[in-house]
Amino acid sequence: MLVLGRSQVEALLRPDALIDALGEAMADLSAGRASAPGRIAALVPEHEGFLAAMPGFVPSAGVLASKLVSLFPHNAGTRLPTHQALIVMFDPGTGEPVALLDGTAITAARTGACSALSARLLAREDASVLAVLGTGVQARSHAHAMCRVRPIGQIRVAGRNPAKAAALAEELSSELDATVRAVASYAEAADGADIVAATTHALEPVVRREWLSPGTHITSVGYNPAGREIDDATVAQALVCVESRAAALAPFPAGTNDLLMPIRDGVITPDHVHAELGELVVGSRPGRTSPDQITLYKSVGVAVQDAAAAALVVTAARERAVGEEITLR
Repeated sequence: MLVLGRSQVEALLRPDALIDALGEAMADLSAGRASAPGRIAALVPEHEGFLAAMPGFVPSAGVLASKLVSLFPHNAGTRLPTHQALIVMFDPGTGEPVALLDGTAITAARTGACSALSARLLAREDASVLAVLGTGVQARSHAHAMCRVRPIGQIRVAGRNPAKAAALAEELSSELDATVRAVASYAEAADGADIVAATTHALEPVVRREWLSPGTHITSVGYNPAGREIDDATVAQALVCVESRAAALAPFPAGTNDLLMPIRDGVITPDHVHAELGELVVGSRPGRTSPDQITLYKSVGVAVQDAAAAALVVTAARERAVGEEITLR
């Protein structure tokens, strides 16, 4: 069984190949070829944390895998990330365990990459101004990923902590071919932005309709069981797309309050969810229909994303003889 650590995973995972692989995995999921049952979780109430299990089979990638991921929000600001994960891969022909790898890096990369896939499918071709809401791992991942699919020339970073926003802006300035600056508020970041990437653990919406310009594409990956990132007006007026209708509209720990709350309150119905990413990939559902249309990709994270990413990593590791082989039996 091949074992790969976080630094090895980060070195082996190629961003452009990942975005393409996620498109194929999303198409498999929407067509019913992939298997990705709803996420389950064991709760740790005293720390507001949980441990979730996410198994998935992706035929296009020839991969059968399961991720165990913990979300402990109070790790923010400590040496430990809020999301930590392991992925186990199995031979899809025999069920034999074949690889164990760090899933923390994969979770960060595949989430940003799938948001970039949504931007490739839904954002205007000339989108050049990116607002990044949040200052953590996903903020970094999204800034890098978005620059791979659209001509981003300007990035604005906003967060609850101005010092962290400034530090992230300085970091991204040294890594990306774009003008990056920290701004004082989420509203200032969103004003005139072509793409707004929400990556927070917010209780109250950090994206509000009155802050958005015509034609904005929004990606929202934040997850807080007690809160939401997007306000009702934005959800109601946007063309809404998800990874999986079943996952996005499922109860905790799979679904999203950003859609469940406005459905509960009668603001929208479940039919307001326009498309899954896989349907956009294969063209069975249309995407943006006008330059002024507001589009929203609401992510909850599905196992096929992790499986597809893990398959890329393990293939590259075997080609380059990277990692340690161990025997379990």
